[in-house]
Amino acid sequence: MRRLSLLTAAAFVALGLASASAAEPDKILNASYDVSRELFVAVNKAFVEAHQKAGGQAIKIDQSHAGSSKQARAILEGLKADVVTFNQFTDVQTLADKGFVAADWQKKFPNDASPYYSLPVFLVRAGNPKGIKDWNDLVRDDVKIVLPNPKTSGNARYSYLAATAYAKEAFGNDDAKVEAFVKKLLSNVPVFDTGGRAATTTFVEREVGDVLLTFEAETSGIRKEFGADKFDVVVPSVSLLADFPVAVVEKVTEKRGSTKIATDYLNFLYTPEGQTILAENGNRVRDPAVAEKFADKFPKVRLVTVDEVFGGWAAVNKQQFGADGVLDRLLAGS
Repeated sequence: MRRLSLLTAAAFVALGLASASAAEPDKILNASYDVSRELFVAVNKAFVEAHQKAGGQAIKIDQSHAGSSKQARAILEGLKADVVTFNQFTDVQTLADKGFVAADWQKKFPNDASPYYSLPVFLVRAGNPKGIKDWNDLVRDDVKIVLPNPKTSGNARYSYLAATAYAKEAFGNDDAKVEAFVKKLLSNVPVFDTGGRAATTTFVEREVGDVLLTFEAETSGIRKEFGADKFDVVVPSVSLLADFPVAVVEKVTEKRGSTKIATDYLNFLYTPEGQTILAENGNRVRDPAVAEKFADKFPKVRLVTVDEVFGGWAAVNKQQFGADGVLDRLLAGS
């Protein structure tokens, strides 16, 4: 797919901001995933300042947060979001399939419309009392896992798929052994919360479980808020690349006259300032210079992709997450 350089994106933002029309809407709505609240508080403040500094009118960025798939459904049912910043490709594609987002949405922004990425990791209690090091430790009888429901949480889907990818390697793609492994892992989850933030509350504040499966970016926020001395982060031997896609909801913006400001907002994520804010909030970024600046913050890890392991999101949705798919079978027996 066509990729724009980050410099091109930054230049486009500067040009777009400088010619902002006073007639543009004075606010837009960003519908995002469940654990991105603090991230976009910082992004929004910086964008508003940059927008006005470049001659644009005062603008407010409203936020809406829930599980990524839940947000997509809300937009289909009437939520007037101008942009989406999701954590799962399929949720944006659902909007594209229904005509809310451009069919070629991945070509609208650099890196297939993914300005940053993360991966599933393990958050454990200080000192890692259960000695959890890799995915195989999560199927032990003495380990309790906190994980949102993969049916409602994009965060949890990535963790589920990462565990499955590990098992595929470990058992040579023996489907029966892979499913048995993942079934045991799911059976170690005492309760499935609906979203990533609820799961964090269960693990951190209710002190349920030995390990929280979540995005690396979320672990950074947890340790910052509740104390780095209270939790350790364990990066497994292999994990799954989690691209965080963005898109303008053109069915909404064309009616509101907000397409330009919505586009400028998403392009801001690709600028050095936007990339720095993303990295400061625990996300891995695309800009090489910014990534190098924060290199010591992100351990090296071998990442596999949905395309490599599962044949793409269409295949995953049908085989894993569709009605009577693998996940339904495993949850029924967990």
